[in-house]
Amino acid sequence: MYFCIINLYKMHTREEKLQAFGRLLDVLDQLREKCPWDKKQTFESLRPNTIEETFELCDALMNNDTKNICKELGDVLMHVVFYARIGSETDDFDMADICNIQADKLIFRHPHVYHPSQVGAPEPKPLPYGEQQEHREFADAKTTEQVLQNWEQIKLREKDGNKSVLSGVPNSLPSLIKAYRIQDKARNVGFDWQRREDVWEKVHEELRELEAELAREDKEQSTRELGDFLFSVINAARLYKLNPDNALEHTNQKFIRRFNYIEQHSIKEGKPLKDMTLEEMDKLWNEAKLYEENS
Repeated sequence: MYFCIINLYKMHTREEKLQAFGRLLDVLDQLREKCPWDKKQTFESLRPNTIEETFELCDALMNNDTKNICKELGDVLMHVVFYARIGSETDDFDMADICNIQADKLIFRHPHVYHPSQVGAPEPKPLPYGEQQEHREFADAKTTEQVLQNWEQIKLREKDGNKSVLSGVPNSLPSLIKAYRIQDKARNVGFDWQRREDVWEKVHEELRELEAELAREDKEQSTRELGDFLFSVINAARLYKLNPDNALEHTNQKFIRRFNYIEQHSIKEGKPLKDMTLEEMDKLWNEAKLYEENS
């Protein structure tokens, strides 16, 4: 934490950044050789920690907490370096492989920057996979929309890349994020509403179908219709360029703040929440809401 706080006060030269990365590599090498805990770690044993660190980073990003973003990025980077060290021990890959593969992939997917036809293309002109010349039809992308549309087409051409448009969506993604990514990838190949306003009829249609199944008290079919309804709402959010996961998390945090307000007042009054009436809790909820709006 100390080093991170100090470093935030000044930006570093490229050489200083490379030295810092080399220092981290050295530290991980030493820990792998000398620390009993680090010696025991495997891909499988580190996986839960990696997931936890990623979520901690996401919390810091949501809060725009730059000090903790720096700290949590360090934790995530440590895991990347650790996995690279483990991979090197079996001669499968090392940190250089990870960096080179990622750089090649970025160059391959950005012909509007790296294709030789582009004026001012970086020199020397890199040709990852030996196929950059084939990307001439993607080299003239000028807008974010064009870049995103080209992205999926280029990925399908990659050696060892995705075999289908949706195969790049990880199965383990949380369902809300997965739905957004599925829809976004389909959009990039032209499968989308022509007018975003048209999505609302679909949302209303799915809501009516959900209400009908709920009225019939058919739990299994209601669950299916609830999924369809949520999928359509996520679709609407995407079309209006809103991130549904961020939106829901903001609402989660808002609910936590307001409910905590109710709980703190119940403790102050010496009256447990379970003994409060709904009207009493609603009154405190509205107080919390008013306080937030005026602060």
